[in-house]
Amino acid sequence: MNFHIISAFPGVFENFLNESILKRAKDAGAFYYFLHDLREYANDKHKTVDDYAFGGGPGMILKPEPIFFAVEYIISHYKVNNPRIILTSATGRLLDQQYVNDVAANPDETLIIICGHYKGVDERVRKYLATEEISIGTYVLTGGELPALILVDSMVRLLPGVLGDLDSAMSDSYQSDVLDSAYFTRPQNFRGMAVPDVLLSGHHEKIKHWRQESSLQNTNRQKIK
Repeated sequence: MNFHIISAFPGVFENFLNESILKRAKDAGAFYYFLHDLREYANDKHKTVDDYAFGGGPGMILKPEPIFFAVEYIISHYKVNNPRIILTSATGRLLDQQYVNDVAANPDETLIIICGHYKGVDERVRKYLATEEISIGTYVLTGGELPALILVDSMVRLLPGVLGDLDSAMSDSYQSDVLDSAYFTRPQNFRGMAVPDVLLSGHHEKIKHWRQESSLQNTNRQKIK
């Protein structure tokens, strides 16, 4: 899977994408990422990527030209056919596990992720360029860089060969209607807080039942919130 990330602040990405599971996945060729500095596609000597909104109002808006130019360059230079062009935006579809599963099920796809910033992005980008618009929650961030990282992370971990045990990912929270159960590891007793006896029993059926009950408790607790 190829990720092309367009951002006015590409320096945000390097550290995160070169650590832990993502680094191992990249080194193994499970995915590739390419960072594109939006300012390099600006068409004036000052590398301007934002401007005031027509009609007035506070905040700056990302200009359409550099974004269109960047996407067109990626499609042409990398010979990309039918990419997903994803705009990170507070007004987009809320990211969920089903969306992640659907995209990760096509590991040969190319994703072009446009990181919103400032007050917003020129509407023509959303309407005429992006194929989809994704939000990571009902709150506002300073930019779309963190959502872009979340998109990459959530999809890469489901690609073939990335996790040592794919069953582990398939049993994660949000892969079904119930959240995952509670888990414990060593030490068996920490400051008087002991691991439930059933998990030490070796009785697989009882352990399975305990985990089912724990999943339901976590799910119900979340619904109450």
